[in-house]
Amino acid sequence: MTAPGTAPAPPTDPNASSASSKAPSKKGSHWIEEWDPENEAFWNAKGEKIARRNLLFSVLSEHIGFSIWTMWSVLVLFMGPEYGLTPADKFLLTSMVTLVGAVVRVPYTFAVAIFGGRNWTIVSAALLLVPTVAAFTVMEPGTSFNTFLLIGLLAGIGGGNFASSMTNINAFFPLRRKGWALGLNAGGGNIGVPVIQLAALAIIGAGGGPRVLLGIYIPLILVAAVLAALFMDNLASVKNDTGAAKDAAKDAHTWIMSFLYIGTFGSFIGYSFAFGQVLQNQFGRTPLEAAYVTFIGPLLGSLIRPLGGWLADKHGGAKITLYNYVGMGVATAVLIAASMEKSLALFTVAFVVLFVLSGLGNGSTFKMIPGIFQAKALAKGLEGEAAAAYGRRLSGASMGLIGAVGALGGVGINLAFRQSFLSYGSGTGAFVAFLAFYGACFVVTWAVYLRRPTGRITASGAASEAKSQLSYAEV
Repeated sequence: MTAPGTAPAPPTDPNASSASSKAPSKKGSHWIEEWDPENEAFWNAKGEKIARRNLLFSVLSEHIGFSIWTMWSVLVLFMGPEYGLTPADKFLLTSMVTLVGAVVRVPYTFAVAIFGGRNWTIVSAALLLVPTVAAFTVMEPGTSFNTFLLIGLLAGIGGGNFASSMTNINAFFPLRRKGWALGLNAGGGNIGVPVIQLAALAIIGAGGGPRVLLGIYIPLILVAAVLAALFMDNLASVKNDTGAAKDAAKDAHTWIMSFLYIGTFGSFIGYSFAFGQVLQNQFGRTPLEAAYVTFIGPLLGSLIRPLGGWLADKHGGAKITLYNYVGMGVATAVLIAASMEKSLALFTVAFVVLFVLSGLGNGSTFKMIPGIFQAKALAKGLEGEAAAAYGRRLSGASMGLIGAVGALGGVGINLAFRQSFLSYGSGTGAFVAFLAFYGACFVVTWAVYLRRPTGRITASGAASEAKSQLSYAEV
């Protein structure tokens, strides 16, 4: 096996010789100078092995980042009456944790270009020690709400790992494989949510406390940072390009996709924080009873995310996203009915289905992003590597913005639940608002990416398919 960042013997195909993977001595052996995944000879000879290796350890770091980001969805279940916190306090706490996780995604995205994907993975993994050790220190009755809030805000940095990881992995894979790769990367990270909830269930069941849970994650964080240092690479071609960020921010599709991602990932992360609290406050479940079911939705939603990317590769991201919003609307309507009828069984099943659909939509919406910018490149008359480079440049820059705005949906969900419980004593009012939002997402997906004959921007993935199907209209 080739050492990280070093080049194997030159390929025999003359077309692949220019796409060699050189490691410059001035930067060290973990820097790859030239990277051309769209060149099939290069990809088959060595590119795929290097990309898969980086994907594996990127998933590990992002997975733990998600666990640390969402640990307060678990910790609040441990915090009984002796902690002196009201349901509104807990929803506010989880909302602020989600907010920080959304905001830090923007600088985390561009950190990859500044420091390198491997280097930033090491740093971002090590930074997870700060909120984990801090929570371990203060987690006991008698600690003030403001202190819990401050420590919770620190945990938000775990949300940033997603943005840097997705930006990094996006650069490693060819367009035809991005749906699968990004779906697997994000799905493996998302699984960090149910894993920490399962760990909490085991600890609660064994009579342990929150410090036991936190103590488990401290050595895992160190392992993730060390493995990233040993086995990951930096791509020298991913330069610090502030122009790309400006161009992405000016493009209407960045903000349209941000809106759609609120409906998918915003739902996933928001419900991950809120599900257990809703079961406790609306249906009177104990922490242990809530923990028995809260992990199921995030687990299934995480596992199905790569399938959403694969379906988008095969059938087109916009089409899968459109049908997915129909399903999310139906599931939310069932939740409203179950909430009004106070049916715990129907409520739980419908909530889990909603989680699954949010995960599927996560994969399909994120697959749309590189396809949209590839279509824009083709509409400009670019071809081959020039079109691929343009697509990578803008899709990588836009992912941080889209991921950040999408995560803000989780803030909105927790604040909506907080207000709904304050006003009505249940989450029904919040679900009505969510249903209306999913309807709006359906309309936007159809109007912008699928409606004919005013224009169609394909997000199916393959450049040749995009060019043949594209009837481009500026949005």
